[in-house]
Amino acid sequence: MKKEAVRLLYGTSFDHLSAELQRLDLLIRLQVCRLHAGRPEQQPAGGMYISHGQIARLLQEEQAMGQETPETMAIRRQLELLAQEISARIAASRQEKIFLALPCLGQMFGLSALELQALVICLAPELDRRYDSLYAYLQDDDITRGKPSVDLLLQLLADSRAERWQLRQLLAGNARLLRSGILQHAADPHSPCGSSDLAMQLKVDRRIVDFVLNHNALDNRLSRCARLLSPAVTLDEVAAAPDLKTRLLNLVSRHLRREMINEKTVIALHGPAGAGKTTLARAICRELQCPMLLVDLELLPAHDDEWESTMRLALREGLLSRAILFFDNLDLLSERPDKGRALLKKTARAIAEYGWLVFLAGEKAWPGEDCFAELRFVSLAVPPPPVPIQEKVWQEMLAAENAGTDGKWSAKLARRFSLTPGQIVGAARLARTMQTGQNRELSLADLYAACRSQSHHQLAELSVKIEAQYNWTDLVLPEEKTALLKEICAQVRQQYRVFGQWGFGQKVPYGRGLSVLFSGPPGTGKTMTAQVMAADLQLDLFKIDLSGVVSKYIGETEKNLSRIFAEATRSNAILFFDEADALFGKRTEVKDAHDRYANIETSYLLQKMEEYEGMVILATNLRANLDEAFTRRIRFIVEFPFPDAALRARIWRSHFPAEAPVREDIDYDFLARRFQVAGGSIRNIVLNTAFLAAESNEEISMVHILRGVRREFEKIGKLWHEETVNRSAATRN
Repeated sequence: MKKEAVRLLYGTSFDHLSAELQRLDLLIRLQVCRLHAGRPEQQPAGGMYISHGQIARLLQEEQAMGQETPETMAIRRQLELLAQEISARIAASRQEKIFLALPCLGQMFGLSALELQALVICLAPELDRRYDSLYAYLQDDDITRGKPSVDLLLQLLADSRAERWQLRQLLAGNARLLRSGILQHAADPHSPCGSSDLAMQLKVDRRIVDFVLNHNALDNRLSRCARLLSPAVTLDEVAAAPDLKTRLLNLVSRHLRREMINEKTVIALHGPAGAGKTTLARAICRELQCPMLLVDLELLPAHDDEWESTMRLALREGLLSRAILFFDNLDLLSERPDKGRALLKKTARAIAEYGWLVFLAGEKAWPGEDCFAELRFVSLAVPPPPVPIQEKVWQEMLAAENAGTDGKWSAKLARRFSLTPGQIVGAARLARTMQTGQNRELSLADLYAACRSQSHHQLAELSVKIEAQYNWTDLVLPEEKTALLKEICAQVRQQYRVFGQWGFGQKVPYGRGLSVLFSGPPGTGKTMTAQVMAADLQLDLFKIDLSGVVSKYIGETEKNLSRIFAEATRSNAILFFDEADALFGKRTEVKDAHDRYANIETSYLLQKMEEYEGMVILATNLRANLDEAFTRRIRFIVEFPFPDAALRARIWRSHFPAEAPVREDIDYDFLARRFQVAGGSIRNIVLNTAFLAAESNEEISMVHILRGVRREFEKIGKLWHEETVNRSAATRN
């Protein structure tokens, strides 16, 4: 580069600032010359009263200040030459990609040359204290007015009254300088009551001063709700579906090519917590080679005015830091139906003014797309990644824990639980924490338990979690029924292989979930079987509270069902509807509005069952009461028969723990033959018997059992014949 070209450049922002202050000095000298022409005898304007002489001077001042002198003409010539030099050097520096703070600030906020000069006038006292005195002198020699007033800015920038009137719009309340917060009205306790807006003093926002001085730290007013994050992983390293990453990259391609960089783009990401929304946005930041400003909406001030001002500060900070904006927890606005939409509209207007690329993130899809009509708006779902990607994340986490390195564990975990990458990381750490201090290696059971804890179990409002404490050895059913139940569990384990790897998912686009109906008399083991299957599959079991689901108010039942199935999808849980005929009953002939809405509820439930891809178990004592259209769509129906004598004998034996003090002469076959009761009643009898024996401090004997049987018969309303029982017992002996 030639020496002349090097001299033409501004090496730094400070070189340019010095030139701007040099121009300001000339403007001040010009104003001093005007004041001397209008006020030949300098007298302070302060005092307790205004004299006749001052009135006469004020009336003559405007005419006198407009007169040119050789000195003012020389200053004007210097100003013209300096303005040409500054303009040429800025252009040359920009061509060499040298960062100059003031021109960059003007480009960001669309400031004109006059607006930038006004900014320099207000900025000068922050750069050099001598301007405090100079401004005080220019403002009637008042030492309390070290900051420039609106009137002083107009006096420095305009030569006539008409020009000042025209320029005043630059400092109006809705003008860019004040609306953006670059300039602010300064508190003036010495200002007389009733003074005009022209007397209003101005100052430069602290964050703008820092930007001009290259102190580009995060605005401290945002420190409680925002963080400036540097780019992290590449897009290839993000654990997300390839098609999602490709689409996201295409959306920002024009920004990558630096084409239409000023296009306002809003990308709304919605998906479960931990799905990688933040990581995806940070990967885009890496592609764009810029930081990301993460703003947590939950931490913004509650008051609407403060909320809006903080939001505008954040968007302005995005410009100053040249950062992508990422607003997290957008669901907060949807939870405020009264004000959430209004706040979102205000946010959209602020983005249209200050934003360039903005991400909105939440768990739910936000229905307020029309609020962003003036912007390029795209909504993207970020679901848990496909099973192969989940398996890869598991492999990385297990390798770090030095566990399951053969890949079998990661495959089992990825296919059993649909977890986000964040949940997988949390589960691996939790499993290690649970195992710490037990002097044993990390087990697959530890990881299963940790996975269950990571699921969002918000089903508690409408359900009860049942601890699965039984296994297959506790279950007493005919062999063919047990075999069928094990086949059902096998279908859950092999779901990914069949639908994912073998391509059946393309043939069965919906209705992939596993629905099972348990039908049989009370006490035949339906609830116990559900627990056995949950324990075998290492999944949580939630029993739906029908009293909290079914509502007399129109539409409420559907809302409750929607919440249940939506949460079940996130929870990786088995849903268990006991006494299902109360909710899944036959659709009736429509005779009134109540019948019509009852049928709508049944139809809606059928729809949700087909959409749901998890496992649902329904239990009923009266299968005949269920809607036929509903039972046709059930994948499996398991009939639980009333146990015969052989099964009852097995049930009697299985209910006495090995630790219990049971006499050897207990005749289980006799009990099974004599008392025709289901497994639930046998359980109650055995439990009551144990307490009777414990109270008498004796071993459990037939006497205790017969007393327990009598109590159960009395409870369920069956006849009890003491003589018959005694005679049967005697015959047995």
